[in-house]
Amino acid sequence: MATDPLQKTNPEDRAPETAAGHLVVFDQVVKRYGDHVVLDHLDFTVERGQHVTLIGPSGSGKTTILRLLMTLERISGGLIMVSGKPLSHMAGPGGSLKPASEKYQREIRKKIGMVFQQFNLFPNMNVLQNITESPVNVLGMDRAEAEERAEELLDMVGLREKITAHPTQLSGGQQQRVAIARALAMRPEILLLDEVTSALDPELVAGVLDLLREIARTTDITMLCVTHEMNFARDISDQVLMFDSGRVIESGPPEKLFGDPDHERTREFLSAVL
Repeated sequence: MATDPLQKTNPEDRAPETAAGHLVVFDQVVKRYGDHVVLDHLDFTVERGQHVTLIGPSGSGKTTILRLLMTLERISGGLIMVSGKPLSHMAGPGGSLKPASEKYQREIRKKIGMVFQQFNLFPNMNVLQNITESPVNVLGMDRAEAEERAEELLDMVGLREKITAHPTQLSGGQQQRVAIARALAMRPEILLLDEVTSALDPELVAGVLDLLREIARTTDITMLCVTHEMNFARDISDQVLMFDSGRVIESGPPEKLFGDPDHERTREFLSAVL
C-alpha cells in the first residue's frame, strides 16, 4: 500500500490512550481534497465543559473541523477521538484500528449536536416536529417525553408560541433559534456552532448571540464554535484557537489572544476584523 506523504504516523499504530483526560482530541489530523490540504497535521484538544472558539481567515479549515466531528467528512490521515473513543476509526484485529463503519460513527455522533450557518430545518414539518424528530427516531425517546422536552426548549429560546408554525412562517432569527433548540433536544455532550449568525440580518444577530451566551453560562455543554463575531468569542470562550492554512498558529484564553497576541498573523487578522 502506498505511503501517504501527509500522514506522519499511521493511525492504526496509535493507542486510544492518546485521548486520556480529553473529551475531543485531534491527533495529527490531515484533510485534503485532491492536492489541496485543508488541515495539515492538526493537533488540539478540548476538555469536558470547555468553550473553545476557532477564529481565522476564511478557508483556514475551521468549518472542516466541525464537519469531521459530525462525520460529514472523512479524514485523510491522523486520528480523532471523542470521549476516549476513536471517531474516525474502530477496533480492528489484534488491537489495531481500522476505518470506522457508518453504524459505529452514528453511535458516537449521538453525543454531538451541530447548529449550521443555514438553518437546515425540515420545511414540511412544523417547529415541534423539527425538534422531536431526531430524539424519537435516533435516540428512541418516547414521543411524549420528546414533546415535553421540546416545549421546555422552546420556552428557553422564546418561541413557545411558534410550536405549530412551519419554517417558512418564521424569520431567520427564529429559524436559527429553532435549530439551536433542535440541537439541544438531543442532549449532546458537545455543541458545534458553525458561523450561526452569518446568514442573519444584522438586527437579528444580537438576539441569537445572547441566547448562546445564556446557554454557555447556564449549562455544562462543551462548545466548539466557529465565528467571526469577536466580541461573542471573547465573552463565551475559555480558549481561543487562531487558525491559518490548516494549522493552529496561536491559542490562549481570550484576554491574552485578543489583548496581547504573540503571532504577527493573529495581530493582522484581528486588526482586520475588529
